Amino acid sequence: MPQTLRRKNDKKTLSCPVETTIAAIGGRWKVLVIHYLLDGVRRFGELTRLLGGVSARTLTRQLRELEESGIIHRRVYQQIPPKVEYSLTPLGRDLEPVLAAMHAWGQQLERTGRKAKGKG
Repeated sequence: MPQTLRRKNDKKTLSCPVETTIAAIGGRWKVLVIHYLLDGVRRFGELTRLLGGVSARTLTRQLRELEESGIIHRRVYQQIPPKVEYSLTPLGRDLEPVLAAMHAWGQQLERTGRKAKGKG
């Protein structure tokens, strides 16, 4: 029997594995954060610069959600000024082939001259 999860602030129960995946990594910035963390440990300021256009509030929220999902690890160093680093957990590293497949599919879509429709 599939595991059922409930999305935050939602009454709908997730029972489809694809829905569960989208709930964990969906959103404008999460996949990009994971993409950059595949290259190694990053600090908040680095991620902000790499993402260009994300507000500190939004990035903080996305990082917290990824941490709650067990996809990233947040390491806080007890020093002044505070130093915080983000890295992928083994569960997060498991997303590498998923992101590679999404990249390949996006390239194929671009080659056909089709545009993705959505928000933004």
